[in-house]
Amino acid sequence: MTVVPPASGEPRRPDGPRNPGDAWVIAESGEKYWGRFGAAGLLAFDPARGILLQHRVSWSHFGGTWGLPGGALHEGESAIVGAIREAQEEAGVPDGAVRPRFTSVLDLGIWSYTTVIADVQVPFDPVISDPESVALEWVPIDEVDERPLHPGFAAAWPMLRALLQVRPVVVVDAANVVGSVPDGWWKDRAGAAARLRLRLEALVVPAEDLDLGGDEWFPEVSMVVEGQARDIDDEASTVAVVRAEAAGDDAIVAEVERRVADVRTVVVVTSDRELSERAERAGAVKVRSAGWLLQLLAAHG
Repeated sequence: MTVVPPASGEPRRPDGPRNPGDAWVIAESGEKYWGRFGAAGLLAFDPARGILLQHRVSWSHFGGTWGLPGGALHEGESAIVGAIREAQEEAGVPDGAVRPRFTSVLDLGIWSYTTVIADVQVPFDPVISDPESVALEWVPIDEVDERPLHPGFAAAWPMLRALLQVRPVVVVDAANVVGSVPDGWWKDRAGAAARLRLRLEALVVPAEDLDLGGDEWFPEVSMVVEGQARDIDDEASTVAVVRAEAAGDDAIVAEVERRVADVRTVVVVTSDRELSERAERAGAVKVRSAGWLLQLLAAHG
C-alpha cells in the first residue's frame, strides 16, 4: 500500500485547502481508493422523495456517475461525523436534518468506506455548494437503478435497498434493567429511570445482535416505566417513554403489539422469563437480557 496526494484538479475542492486525509491509498495491485483515513458517504432517505444522489463531476473518481455525497475522513474522525460533514459541504444538508439509522462498512484492510444510512427528520432541498457535483437530486427508490451508478454504490445498493425497509425498535423493561444493578435505585426510582433514559439516547447495537445486515444500528427506543418511575421528567429526548397505567408487563406487551402493527422489527429487553414469552407471542423477534443492554451501554460510554 502507498499513499499518494492527488494531482492538481483531482477530487477535493480544487481551489480550497486540503486535509491530510485527502490522498489516494493505492493497493499493491494498483487499485486506488480516495481517503488516507478511509472515506464515508451519507445515504439520506426521505420516504416521500427517495434517496439523495449526487451526479459526480467529470474530473472526480468515476466522474459522470451517480453516487452518495461523501468523501475522505479526517484523521480521528468518526464515519458518522465525516459522512454528515461531507454531505453538508457537498449538498448543503442542514444541521439536524437527518438521523442515522445504521451503517454499512466495506473494509478492504488497507482502506474502508462507511455508508451512513440516515432518515430525513426535517425535509430539505439540496444545494450544490462545491465543485464536486454536477447535480443533486432526490431519486425515488424504484428509479435508482436507472442511473449510471458509481460502481461501489451499485454493488452495495441491493443490500442497502432491502435494509431501508427495516426499522428496529428496542422496547426496554426499565424496572427490570434498573433493578438488575444494586446501586441504590430504590431510593429514587424516577431518578434512576431518568439516568437510564439518558444512556439509552446513545444506544448502538451491533447488526449481528439484531440478526440484521449492516454493521451498527441506532434503533428507536421505547422505555416502559411503572410505579414511582412514572414521575420521570418530561424533558426532550429521543427515547419514547411509555408510562404504565397499571402492570408494567401489560404495558410492555401492548407497546410490542403497537410497534409490530407499525411494521417495526421489535427487540425486547428484559430478564423476566414470563414476560419474555409474552413478548415473543406478541411479535417480538428477539428478547435480550438486562445484562446484554447494560454491557452495550458500558461499551459506548
